[in-house]
Amino acid sequence: MGRFTRTIVLAAGLLVCVKPVFADDLVSILELAMRNDPALRQAQAQLNSGQQQVRLARASLMPQASASLSEQRQSTGPEGTISFTDLDASTRRYNVSVQQALLNMNSWYSYQGAKEADQARFYNFAAQEQELIIRVATAYFTVLRAIDDLSTRRQEEEAAMRQFERTRQREEVGLVAITEVYESQAAYDLARNNTILAEDALSSSYEALEAITGQPHPNLEILREDFPITPADGDMDTWVQEALNSNPQLLAARYSVEAQAKTVQARRAEHLPTIGLQSSYSNTDSNSGQGADGSVRSTGVIEGFSVAVQVTIPLYSGHAVTARRSQAEYDLVAQQEQASLIRRQTTQNIRNAFRRVNTDALVIAQRQQAIVSAQSALNAIEAGYEVGTRNIVDVVQARQQLFVALRNYSDARYNYVVDTLQLKRTAGVLTPQDIIDLNEWLAAEPVTAQ
Repeated sequence: MGRFTRTIVLAAGLLVCVKPVFADDLVSILELAMRNDPALRQAQAQLNSGQQQVRLARASLMPQASASLSEQRQSTGPEGTISFTDLDASTRRYNVSVQQALLNMNSWYSYQGAKEADQARFYNFAAQEQELIIRVATAYFTVLRAIDDLSTRRQEEEAAMRQFERTRQREEVGLVAITEVYESQAAYDLARNNTILAEDALSSSYEALEAITGQPHPNLEILREDFPITPADGDMDTWVQEALNSNPQLLAARYSVEAQAKTVQARRAEHLPTIGLQSSYSNTDSNSGQGADGSVRSTGVIEGFSVAVQVTIPLYSGHAVTARRSQAEYDLVAQQEQASLIRRQTTQNIRNAFRRVNTDALVIAQRQQAIVSAQSALNAIEAGYEVGTRNIVDVVQARQQLFVALRNYSDARYNYVVDTLQLKRTAGVLTPQDIIDLNEWLAAEPVTAQ
């Protein structure tokens, strides 16, 4: 898998694709989320912070230079003759020193491990970016799902109210018993209750979307009816292999293992000698000499320059080096087991995601047929009710089945969209381009909760 584009680059590309309509579409909302989502911004800050670990590790391999400057003034003489204001002797010194590690395997392996850990952090951030796409898409289609649910609940409520009024009128002229009025009223009360719950669910879904982008989105584009429903491309083994090669969480786990392996090498290298080059230059100017007549005399400028090679051999540190090495080795085992677990979970998740997409495609076709069947059944039962072969309970149940079929069909379509994105995310190939492509299947007409 290619390196996942940084957030700011993705946002810039998405801005070009935003369509100039007054209803919010999926692309415009994703662009807002990439700029405003607190979770992604936190992950970006953590990535930037973690990248400094590479610079810190490299610093121990770079030259270390320092400089110092001091000036001393003093007065000397027999007791009682010293002046605290007339300091007649002075010494000025400055020193420049440079140290360079020539051989330090501990620092070298630590630096290599820091670079591997940085790669792990990068892929973890890529996983966060893909997770944001899923969260945005899920929240977006949850709103559309809630809108469809509220629409069918209101239609069901209106139908139940009409049935209740009609049954009451029939009872007043003696065509039906009072029990049918009670039954139709109970159906209306239940439908009204479900409408109230659906209104609350829609408000909650809008709030969830706003929590991601930081802005309200009262108008959303809808998913077109001609959105293509097809099984997942390829076979399961192909998707499994793609996930094992590209899943960012799995790649991060692999780099974490490599980073910990370098840490083990660094801990083992603490037993090895280190060699360093040291050089320094010093300059001292002093006039603190005193002549026989008591006058201050300058001793001149004294310069010094030294170059040394220092070899340090660790002998004994109270078993601290051994303990750190053992700790690093155990951490490596733990990291390897973690990577193995993530690999198994990735394989399981990609297989489940592949099956869900294919199942969704079959379910959508079946639920579409269920709507036709439920409508035909309702028409037949209503006709039977008119001639007295069916009762009001049959009508109420048939109508409820029709609206259940409508809601199930709507749910299946949104499940298919989200599951398709989830399949790509598990495989590690989900990008904003998938959202741009999906956005083409959103209707230009705005949909609101009104």
